[in-house]
Amino acid sequence: MTLTQWLPFAIASAILVAIPGPTVLLVVSYALGHGRKYAFATTAGVALGDLTAMTASMLGLGVLLAASAELFMIVKWIGAAYLVYLGIKLWRAPAIDTDAAQLTDELRTGRIMAHAYAVTTLNPKSIIFFVAFVPQFIDPHAASVSQIAIFEATFVGLAAANAFAYALLASGARRAIRKPSVQRAVNRTGGALLMGAGVFAAAWKKAT
Repeated sequence: MTLTQWLPFAIASAILVAIPGPTVLLVVSYALGHGRKYAFATTAGVALGDLTAMTASMLGLGVLLAASAELFMIVKWIGAAYLVYLGIKLWRAPAIDTDAAQLTDELRTGRIMAHAYAVTTLNPKSIIFFVAFVPQFIDPHAASVSQIAIFEATFVGLAAANAFAYALLASGARRAIRKPSVQRAVNRTGGALLMGAGVFAAAWKKAT
């Protein structure tokens, strides 16, 4: 693979992952609510979710979703419902006592990573996008497997770095929002955004 083939893909991917979406909203919300430690958990969940979605796309799941309206709708509604569920949960979350919360860090880390993974993976729009996006950069006269592997590694690496940067920025801002009233406002804002993202995902129509 040449640099002229890889660089446009990397630039386009960097622009894509930098645009805030449901995954970024989730990363920021958890970083604000729980601190820097969860940045690693959410970043890992995002990276694994993107890897799963891209791999599934390249294996043909995206083609199947594009061809089957019924399967597309099922996956879309599952993802949308999960976003709304997370939004409601975040909206109702109480202000956090950071000192008392440390005893359950290990359990919560696993759950937060699972949430980030699910939100990133259960997005049929992303799967369809990968099917339409990645082939544009593949050279049909070269080995496709190695090209796809490089593109996946590039995209997942950029997505993970982007999520981690958002999480660090949000966790840094967390020091300024110790007041319970501010924490509740942040939780409710993040919850409303997640619920809105879920509604938008449910309303989004498959391109024809």
